[in-house]
Amino acid sequence: MIVMPPFSFLRFALLLLACTLQVSATATAASLQQIKQRGQLVVGVSYVVPEYAAGAKYRTPEGFYNAAAEDLAQRLGVTLRTAKVTAQNRQQLLAQGKVDLLLLNLKQADADTLRASATLLPTSYQARPRLIMRSDTDIKRPAQLRGRSVCVARGGAYVGILATSYGAVEKVVKAPADALLALRTGVCDAAVHDDAVLNGMLDLPEWKKFSASLPLDGSSATLTFVVRPADAELATYLQQLNGAWGDSGYWADNRKKWINNVAFEVYLDQNVPDCH
Repeated sequence: MIVMPPFSFLRFALLLLACTLQVSATATAASLQQIKQRGQLVVGVSYVVPEYAAGAKYRTPEGFYNAAAEDLAQRLGVTLRTAKVTAQNRQQLLAQGKVDLLLLNLKQADADTLRASATLLPTSYQARPRLIMRSDTDIKRPAQLRGRSVCVARGGAYVGILATSYGAVEKVVKAPADALLALRTGVCDAAVHDDAVLNGMLDLPEWKKFSASLPLDGSSATLTFVVRPADAELATYLQQLNGAWGDSGYWADNRKKWINNVAFEVYLDQNVPDCH
């Protein structure tokens, strides 16, 4: 029987562990070819938009991660499946290959944390939270939100922030159109959305009586692709896609589409006069 010296055994164990980790990383890496062969792209997002139910009112969802993921899947010629991830499990799910990539609105601190174990590819979409209110509102600064009602769209980045940071009473509704409709009918004192789209909404003539707005504290968040370091081919493709989106006016077109769609949804559903 051959007995390995302690040092040799330790060296052998370390080499075996390194090989195991390398095989594991290769197994979980999702190349573009693998995604296409599978016929499905799995994207980790902070909120999974519910499937449309026949006969229900259509609602444009908050944010652009779903639209961006759908565009990516269409370009790859595959179907899309979104999976909900949280700040606590998103790195683990990505590393384990449970999702092909993440698509998240990230502030700088969150981006720095993820960058330690992943490759980040930020898009050109950036936004900060902004309130919209009646033009004659008495809310002039964020501190005056305490005890006031603010409508927020389910799945948006601002759920919980208004109550925690400003003491506001949050009313979580299904979608942006529902939040804005509640504002117009007096159910809420304010609504909060991305400034990237809200600024354009305020330019519409039908929103003249609701043109008061107030920026909230905090840094901007950037819609960002997050992939495993081993997925270099996928990262290169996403970088090229970001460039194509920037050159084609993709984000400006999507912001305009969001504004028009949400404004129309509010128009169709408002069956009572604006609050006075």
